[in-house]
Amino acid sequence: MLIAVFGALIGGILIGFLINKYVLSSANTKLVEAAKFKADSLLKEAELRGENLKQERIAQANEQYQKRKEKFERDAQKQKERLDALQNKLKQRESSITSRSDKLRNEEKKFQKENEKVDLLRTNLEKQLALFNKKSEELDSMTQKQVKELEKIAGLSADEARSKMEEALKEEAKTMASAYIKEIVEDARSTAAKDAKKIVIETIQRTAAEHAIENTVTVFPLENDQIKGRIIGREGRNIRALEMATGIEIIVDDTPEAIILSGFDPVRREIARLSLHKLVTDGRIHPARIEEVVKKTTKLVEQEIMETGERTVIDLGIHGLHRDLIRMVGRMRYRSSYGQNLLQHSREVANLCEAMAAELGLDTKKAKRAGLLHDIGKVGEEQSELPHALLGMKIAERCKEHKDILNAIGAHHDEIEMTSLISPIIQACDAISGSRPGARREIVESYIKRLKELEELAVSYPGVMKTYAIQAGRELRVIVESEKVTDDQADKLAFDISQQIMTDMQYPGHIKVTVIREKRAIAYAK
Repeated sequence: MLIAVFGALIGGILIGFLINKYVLSSANTKLVEAAKFKADSLLKEAELRGENLKQERIAQANEQYQKRKEKFERDAQKQKERLDALQNKLKQRESSITSRSDKLRNEEKKFQKENEKVDLLRTNLEKQLALFNKKSEELDSMTQKQVKELEKIAGLSADEARSKMEEALKEEAKTMASAYIKEIVEDARSTAAKDAKKIVIETIQRTAAEHAIENTVTVFPLENDQIKGRIIGREGRNIRALEMATGIEIIVDDTPEAIILSGFDPVRREIARLSLHKLVTDGRIHPARIEEVVKKTTKLVEQEIMETGERTVIDLGIHGLHRDLIRMVGRMRYRSSYGQNLLQHSREVANLCEAMAAELGLDTKKAKRAGLLHDIGKVGEEQSELPHALLGMKIAERCKEHKDILNAIGAHHDEIEMTSLISPIIQACDAISGSRPGARREIVESYIKRLKELEELAVSYPGVMKTYAIQAGRELRVIVESEKVTDDQADKLAFDISQQIMTDMQYPGHIKVTVIREKRAIAYAK
């Protein structure tokens, strides 16, 4: 039984083993077939991809080949065009060289012909020169013979006759020269001076300005003399504090109900006057109060200076002016020159320059700007030994003004050379504003001295009998002796005196020289 069971068990195991082997063999066969099928499909797919990739690469290669071919053809075409252009240039140069060579040959032939003509002319000139020398020798011999005969007839040598003739010709030339000079001067006055006078007169007529007179001292009025003691203070403390704060000398003397403020800086003098007015009005006068009032007054005056400068440039229509220059324009209000207020003078010069520049067709804006700024060197706060014209030019240059305006400022008193057309206009208008009657005060002593110098200058000439400087030195009348001075010599005398006045004297405007010659015949009936 056990054997049977064991045999059955072994038989079952063998049967199972055989069955598994069969199943495994059939499964492996299927797997192999599936693998082969998959390998075939992958191979076909790889061949298809390879074929596509091959076609793409061939297409790309064809496209690159086509591009390179087109580029090569373009480059070849450009090179061909360049070669054609070079060939054309060479042909043109060749033709031009050929034409030039032909011209040179023609010129050479002409030059040879001209040389032949020159040789012929040289030969003729040599012959004529020899003939001329022969004739001149004959003429010299004949002239010497005639001179000897004339010396015998006249009883004078040739040198003596020549000297007498020269003297006579000199006298005649002097007379004729004075007449010609008179005609030339009259022509110049009637032509050149006519337009200049017209421009100056029209400029003056078109311009009007107010005039003010400022002094180097200011008189401060007081209600009574008791206030003088309060201003001086105990042991002079108040007056010393006031002088220290303002920089102005305060003179308290026997002048009734007034004290004097003395100083060269007009702005400081104005600050002192206003501060003193506030202190007297308020009644509290002591050193601390004085310092406080002077500081406030200084600020107010500085504000007023800026406002004055801004109002001036607005009134004149000047734009873009530096603030430092505007402040200096405002300071001009407190400065005077020979009694003429500097701000009014500068405004007047600016308007004159604008009018004159308009008449001459120049830049009116530049002319007006230069006219306003021409005297800013007089109000500069820096200490300098330069003339006010050069100092003003330096200040304007620091404020980035135009070079034409700088030259006009620096050259209006001839300190530097004029390089702009505006410069002589500034100089002329400055002279017009300063020399017109009533613009400036003149010291009596210098005025009398100038009149005497005019009269003495004219008396020094021979034949002058009397001289009179009239019309405030604008005209010099010279009376000559009729026996010593002729009419022609009178014209020359007037011209010589005017030239010496221009050379030796300094004067505003112009001086008219009138020479008077008269002959009086007196007889008595008895």
